[in-house]
Amino acid sequence: MKRSIVKIDEQLCNGCGACIGPCVEGALVLENGKARVIREEFCDGAGMCMELCPVGALSLEEREAPDFIRIELPGQQDQTGAGEKCILCGSGEDQRYLVALRHRGQSSWCCTVCLPRLIHG
Repeated sequence: MKRSIVKIDEQLCNGCGACIGPCVEGALVLENGKARVIREEFCDGAGMCMELCPVGALSLEEREAPDFIRIELPGQQDQTGAGEKCILCGSGEDQRYLVALRHRGQSSWCCTVCLPRLIHG
């Protein structure tokens, strides 16, 4: 199956890690000072990582790749599977805008109402 996958130009990558955080699926890691796609099936092809790369090392390319696998995190789905939930208040994406977060290797969601509390404590 052909689909869009992030491609990283190792010659341009400076290893800053700015692309890692926006990848809530966990498809990107830093290895040996360079960003790398660890599992193509985790890359949704949204390209959120590309926008933060200060050197333009990331692009999307259409290529043969495994089907996208969405990893569901504990507390992310309600019992009906209706979508993501805020980790602080439990609001769904049908109630508030949700922002994807990554911290210490964990992916989660936070609504824009709770985000200041999360940032500032």
